Amino acid sequence: MPPSGDWRSWVIMGGRGAGKTRAGSEWVRLMVEGSRPLESGRAKRVALVGETYDQTRDVMVFGDSGILACCPPDRKPEWQASKRKLVWPNGAEAQCFSASEPEALRGPQFDAAWVDELAKWKKAQDTWDMLQFCLRLGNDPKCVVTTTPRNVDVLKDLLARESTVQTHAPTHANRAYLADSFLAEVESRYEGSRLGRQELNGELLEDVQGAFWTSHMLGACRVKELPEVDRVIVAVDPPVTGHAGSDECGIVVIGVTHQGPRAAWRAYVIEDASVAASSPLEWAQAAVAAMKRHNGDCLVAEVNQGGDMVKQIVRQVDPMIRYQAVRATKGKSARAEPIAALYEQGRVHHCGQFSELEDQMVQMTLQGYAGKGSPDRVDALVWALFEGMIAPTTPGGAAAIRTL
Repeated sequence: MPPSGDWRSWVIMGGRGAGKTRAGSEWVRLMVEGSRPLESGRAKRVALVGETYDQTRDVMVFGDSGILACCPPDRKPEWQASKRKLVWPNGAEAQCFSASEPEALRGPQFDAAWVDELAKWKKAQDTWDMLQFCLRLGNDPKCVVTTTPRNVDVLKDLLARESTVQTHAPTHANRAYLADSFLAEVESRYEGSRLGRQELNGELLEDVQGAFWTSHMLGACRVKELPEVDRVIVAVDPPVTGHAGSDECGIVVIGVTHQGPRAAWRAYVIEDASVAASSPLEWAQAAVAAMKRHNGDCLVAEVNQGGDMVKQIVRQVDPMIRYQAVRATKGKSARAEPIAALYEQGRVHHCGQFSELEDQMVQMTLQGYAGKGSPDRVDALVWALFEGMIAPTTPGGAAAIRTL
């Protein structure tokens, strides 16, 4: 139920499966439906905005907890695919939009809006700003935001406004309607971790004190497109063991430009291809696939744990791949420190948002990793940027083993 009081935006933050979509659907019904099927409600024109148009349609309209599933037969709206809108028997309309196209919101006007997964949007601020200009019909236009929280500026700014109210629900609050096996798996795997607090408890997590990277720093290094690069490097941080309970295998792809003096070099994180591999062959296949997907020049792998076996496993998948072994001689924090300096200098950029990688990055401190488990993705990132930006880069890779 909507909170009482005078508010413009209602933010519903919750864990995965907490019932956020159902809450959004029921609120839209509450706004557009009258006491009888043909009577008008409080809103006549509603904007439905998701990360993409397909997600807006498939989740918010046609999903198991979407609007159509929630409406009784005598009040069920008609879906007009060509116009991307729902039309109720009383004449109310709800139009679908994609957060990837903020300019599509330049022109329409509404008296209500439902926004889904705001914290995931790549163009969140632009789209949110455009939507605010659209909410100008009626006496009291309102907006509901359903989202799993993330430490992004657009969400934090919204929550700080006096006109915003918020409610919260963890995943387990809706356990009666979730599979027992799902709850058992995610709780055993993520309970108590930073990712679990965010994705299961629905907590908005701030940056860790003394971390090498901050959310603001990572947001500032984001770029929309990958420029032409001189090298593409895939780095692998193999797990110590290779079975279903092993740590994840960090696999990160970067591109590097080597034009001009070394201070002018730039690196671009292209993909986080990390996997939870049940065998060494599985992570090797994923790493080689990333090489082929991005036309990589070199596969870099840490060999502290596996030694020559790491090279042999990679060669099983592709005997011709260019391979570079690296060996850790310092702790994780010491290795990460010079890489963090590259970010501070504005020499590393992210081509998109890499949530799980970045979640590990903001927990790396001088005292060690503040998260749960091992920062496998960060380790792979460090090795990729070390090879591309710090280590000597001679044709053919003269050094057999690089150390950091």
